Amino acid sequence: MTRITTVLRLLLGTGFVVFGLNYFLHFLPEPEGMPPAAMAFVGALVSSKLLTFVKIIEIGAGALLLANRFVPLALALLAPILVGIAFFHAVLVPSGLPVAVVFLGLELALAWSYRAAFAPMLRARVAPTAAVPARPRVEAAAQAA
Repeated sequence: MTRITTVLRLLLGTGFVVFGLNYFLHFLPEPEGMPPAAMAFVGALVSSKLLTFVKIIEIGAGALLLANRFVPLALALLAPILVGIAFFHAVLVPSGLPVAVVFLGLELALAWSYRAAFAPMLRARVAPTAAVPARPRVEAAAQAA
């Protein structure tokens, strides 16, 4: 199962790094024939710089997945982005929906594989952890000697 998880992680990470970098470097062909409503929506995201922020998160989270570091955090960052992508394609540009569904499936499979990391977030009631006061440096140095 770990090999499958590794492959899924690398696929999702590569996809987000590639599509995130494409926003800045324009190495993939531009989609043609987008409906006016989709163009207006994307135009608003671009002009507000929100899409730039989202693409930076995509690249960073994708890189974390590729590096196998902080994978649950990367999945948590990508989840709302993927919901937005799936909704955009379901409502405005259905031709891109198959790719969005594949990415959503990769995300869900990986979230299931890392479910132990998400379990604490899904508890109905959790008490806050008390802050632990830092030990003064003088005491720490005296105890070390």
